[in-house]
Parts: sequence; C-alpha cells; structure tokens
Amino acid sequence: MIESNPNLKEYKQSFYLSAGECNPQAEMPITLLMNRIIEVATNHANSWGVGYARLIEDAQGWVLSRVTIEMKRYPRVDEWYSLTTWIEDYNRHFSQRNMEIADGDGNVIGYARTIWVVINLNTRESVDISKLSYISANVTEHTCPIEPQSRLRPFEPTRVEGYRFCYTDIDFNGHVNTVRYLEHILNQFPLQVYSEHYIHRLELAFVKESYYDTTASIAIDDNDLSNIRLDINVDDITRVKSRVSFQKRR
Repeated sequence: MIESNPNLKEYKQSFYLSAGECNPQAEMPITLLMNRIIEVATNHANSWGVGYARLIEDAQGWVLSRVTIEMKRYPRVDEWYSLTTWIEDYNRHFSQRNMEIADGDGNVIGYARTIWVVINLNTRESVDISKLSYISANVTEHTCPIEPQSRLRPFEPTRVEGYRFCYTDIDFNGHVNTVRYLEHILNQFPLQVYSEHYIHRLELAFVKESYYDTTASIAIDDNDLSNIRLDINVDDITRVKSRVSFQKRR
C-alpha cells in the first residue's frame, strides 16, 4: 500500500538483489532495472493519487514512450540499491520523469530519463495532461546529468532476425510488454559479449504497439559495439527503435 502524499516531489525506493534475480555476470540485468523503473514511477504516481487505479476510472493509463539508461555499473548479487525519481518537466503531451540509481552506500551508479504519456485506452490516442495540476506543483529543479535521448534515425542493417510474439510476450493490455521488447533486443548478442562488456547506455523509443501471434523482424547494425542500432518491425512498420552502447569491463 503506497501512502498518499500529493506533495511528495521525490520518491525513493530501496531493493535487495538476490541471486535468483541476477544475470550470468552475478549482477542486476538491465531488464530488471527496467521493471524497477516502471515500478518506482508507478508508485510515485500512486502516491499522488493519479496512478493506474485512478486513471482507469476514466479509461486512461500511463504509457512509457521513451527511456534512456546510462550506468557506471550495475548492482551486484546480495547488494542493496535504490531508485529515486522526480519530474523534471512536462507539457500537454508528455511528462519527463528522471531516475537516479544508487548503491547501498548511497553512491550514484547510474541515471535514467523517461518520457511518459497518458492515453485513452479505448481510442489509444494521447490525452492532454496539462490539466493535471499535481504535475506542475511537483516539478523540481533537480537535473539529470546524462544526455537526453538522441534522434534514432533510419540505418542500414548488417543482419535481420525474426521472432513471433508468443503468450509470455503479452501484457494485460493485450500488447507486447515493454520488458519483452528489451529481452528480444538483448538476445541478439552472444553470452561472450556480456562477459566481456556491459551495457553503458541504452536508448529505447516505443513507436507503435505489437500484438500476439505477429511476426517481428529485428533489424540490427552491430558493426560497432559502442553504437549498435536495432529496430523491431512488424508488417514493415517500426514498433521499437533502440540504440545500445557496450563498454569493456574492467
């Protein structure tokens, strides 16, 4: 139960990384970090009384449109970590929510920039959020030091992989889950890449929804591990655009 506090400008939540949650490198997988980002954003909105339970009354819901993550390192097995979130800016179309990721000693190990929109769940069209007064009242001057998401332009792929969306890809809204998209992107690279490198920066732009039993083509340009481009397309329509920057492990 999230305590109601409409004046809570920053929201912090702590977690413990168990062995069962780790990747093969005994650290937090970026898919789990994505889940935590969504969870903490949702809990902060719930504390304002404008989370899913409230918006669904008007057939509305928050949707993650863009996310950019930049990490120095990831939490390790048996380590405590925390996410702190706040609103940097908003307009009638979207809300810009940032995240600070810290280790158990309070050292900052990464940041995330996220863009959220409210959509009408019946028409799938965006809703004007300028009338949500709680947002303007809680915008802070707390800045986020990482660069905003770059413009993800078209590219010439070096290879294209296929995938058919299955039962476990689908969320309660009936379309492909955000984290499932990320999993399919990560699975395009062998284990050795992750053993020798970590994802320093990830950019995702969610363009259009995908559905059960449709076939996706994943276009990949992986000539440069520090600047990989991937698009997930269905029926020749781009659904997700992404950029991945791997960095050598020390």
